[in-house]
Amino acid sequence: MPDHRTLGRALNLFDTDPLIGAGLPFWLPDGAAVRQALEDYLRTAERRAGYHHVYSPVLGKRELYELSGHWRHYRDEMFPPMDLGGEQMVLRPSLCPHHALLFRSRARSYRELPLRIAELGGMYRSELSGVLGGLTRVRAIQLNDAHTFCTPEQAAAEVAGALAMIADAYAALGIRAARYRLSLPGAGGKYVAAARLWERSITLLTDVLDDRGVDYDAVEGEAAFYGPKIDVQVRDSAGRESTLSTVQVDFHQPEQFDLRYTGADGAAHRPVMVHRSIIGSMERAVAHLIECHGGRFPAWLAPTQVVVLPVTDAQLPEAVRLEDHCRDRGLRVAISPADRGSLAARIREHRLVPYQAVIGAQEVAAGRVALRLRDGRRVGSLPVAEALDRIAAALAARGAGLWDIS
Repeated sequence: MPDHRTLGRALNLFDTDPLIGAGLPFWLPDGAAVRQALEDYLRTAERRAGYHHVYSPVLGKRELYELSGHWRHYRDEMFPPMDLGGEQMVLRPSLCPHHALLFRSRARSYRELPLRIAELGGMYRSELSGVLGGLTRVRAIQLNDAHTFCTPEQAAAEVAGALAMIADAYAALGIRAARYRLSLPGAGGKYVAAARLWERSITLLTDVLDDRGVDYDAVEGEAAFYGPKIDVQVRDSAGRESTLSTVQVDFHQPEQFDLRYTGADGAAHRPVMVHRSIIGSMERAVAHLIECHGGRFPAWLAPTQVVVLPVTDAQLPEAVRLEDHCRDRGLRVAISPADRGSLAARIREHRLVPYQAVIGAQEVAAGRVALRLRDGRRVGSLPVAEALDRIAAALAARGAGLWDIS
């Protein structure tokens, strides 16, 4: 398995610059294409699952994080406050306090629940320079985050639904979990002191895992400060384990923010807050994808999905027309003209591109294209419209492999 830091730069996916700073990588066009495809997948999956997308500020008053508990339990990993107009503002270390306020901004009824709020939002961690590296440990994070506000009776189903979304995403991305971890509190003062709430949360998560038949390891000392969580662990090229996806049950913040909904009995009730991230941060997810696939991303994620290869310069005008047709279909496409080398050399150069469309004199005359797959299989000569239809259908399916479209 290659190291994503080396391969990611070699493939022109991302880079860094000392004038921007350590732990602050920037995305190059090909990397941005992968990330955008990933974001599109997530937003589509979330909409289908009944999530509502929101935007919230990356700053908040220090008092916000004092109320949520982040300031007390997480302060060492937060950036220092900024004094602005007599107020102390903080770059947020998490999105959940903002989403709690979004819930609190309106009167809520049990008829609205479960209310699922999702955001692909920025958050910031004051990581020490010695632990920063590539895309896996960064200071500015774009997190695929969501919070469901539900009744206590709905919480188990929401946790199970989140685990199902994670499994679907892993299948589409062609990755697999190293293990599932039930992350429990440990000794020390990093956790909120509410034994009754911890017991409820742990029982709920354990029951969901057992009901779904998921093998897991219970590990003390890995819980969030406000509650236990299910962590989906992956391993990098060096065998190091990290958390990619997570589902958490939180009774603490609904109490801290005095969140309420009106029940069927007309009385005020406290919701449960289920935190959920399908693939974690864009940075860590793409790093893992680079290493898993060695740059051979699933076709729907590939930076370039189709490369057009005219055999000689005489076919370049037709190659340009095919490129336009691909773009009209929403495909990410590039041309490799004949002046860049022999056809065989250009095919090798673009060996990571899922679909290679060869156009020679015979194809131009017949209005066809000779299609090759990245793995060396040859589909053969197809009418241009049919070839593009089949490619578009394969990409729309968003599967992990390179489908045989012959």
